[in-house]
Amino acid sequence: MRIYAAVVEANGFSAAAKTLGKPLSTVSKKVADLESQLGAQLLTRTTRKVTVTDSGQRYYEDVRQILDDIDMAERQVSGEYQQPKGRLTITAPTMFGRLHILPIVNQFLQAHQQIEIDLLLTNFVVDLVGEHINLGVRIGALSDSSMIARRAGTIRQIVCASPEYLSQNGTPRQLEDITNHQSILISWHGAPVEWRFQIKGKSINLVPDNSQLMINTVEGVVDAAIQSAGLAQLYSYQIAPHISSGALQTVLDKYEVNPLPINFVYPQGRFAPQKVRSFIDFAIPLLQKSLEAVESECMA
Repeated sequence: MRIYAAVVEANGFSAAAKTLGKPLSTVSKKVADLESQLGAQLLTRTTRKVTVTDSGQRYYEDVRQILDDIDMAERQVSGEYQQPKGRLTITAPTMFGRLHILPIVNQFLQAHQQIEIDLLLTNFVVDLVGEHINLGVRIGALSDSSMIARRAGTIRQIVCASPEYLSQNGTPRQLEDITNHQSILISWHGAPVEWRFQIKGKSINLVPDNSQLMINTVEGVVDAAIQSAGLAQLYSYQIAPHISSGALQTVLDKYEVNPLPINFVYPQGRFAPQKVRSFIDFAIPLLQKSLEAVESECMA
C-alpha cells in the first residue's frame, strides 16, 4: 500500500522509487502484485506517463486514510500525542506569517526542544490533507467545513493614502469619491483584486477604474501609497506601523466591511497530535496580543 501510494503521489514509478529508496524493478513488481491480488487495474502505464484509473483513485483514497491511521497509531504509542515532539508543518499567508507567526514560532521552538517546524509562507490556499500539513492560518471566512478551526482574532480592511496625497487631491468622504482619485491595485495572477465595502449592511465589491498602477506584491502597494501614488485598500496588519507613524492616513472608515476572522485550522481526525494542540494553545494568546497592538496602531 505504501509503495502504491508513493507511485500515485509521485506521478510515476521512477520518482516513487527514488523517494522510497528502492529499485525501480521492486516498485513496479510490488504494484503489479497488488493489482493481481485485487483483481483490478489501478494504474494505466504508457511509455510517457502513469495515469490512475477510477478504481485506482478510489483505492488510493482509502489506502491513504489507512496509512495515515497507522502512522497516527504509531506516533501515539511513541508518545507524540502525550508530549509535543516531532516535525510540525504550518502554512500561513506570506506577510502575515512573517510579521505575526514567525515570532511565535521562534518562541515556541525555544520552549520545546523536541519540536521541529516547517513554516510554509504562501498566499495560495494550501490543501492541508493533500499536502500533509499539520496546521494552517486562514484569513477570512472558512469554506472547508472538514477542518477544525480555532479563532485567534480579527483584522480590518482599510482604505488609506499618504497625508501628502490627500493634501494635494482632497480627502474622499463618500464611496463615489473614489472615481476622483488615483487607486493603487494589487494584482493576483495578472488581474486586479477587488476592493470590498459595506453600505447599510450590504456588501459591495468593485475595482476602481481610474488606476494607473497595479502591483503584484503587498509590500509594493504599501510603498506606493507612502510615496503618494494614490489610495490603497490593505489589511490593517500590513499598514499599522505606517498609520501610527503618520506616513499613511485612513479614509472612508464608515464603509469598512466587518472585521475578517483569523483562524488556526487543522484536519479532523480521531487524534489531534499534542504538537498541534500545544502550538495552538501557545500561539493564540500571543497572536491576540499582537493583533490588539495592530488595532491600537490603526487607531492612532
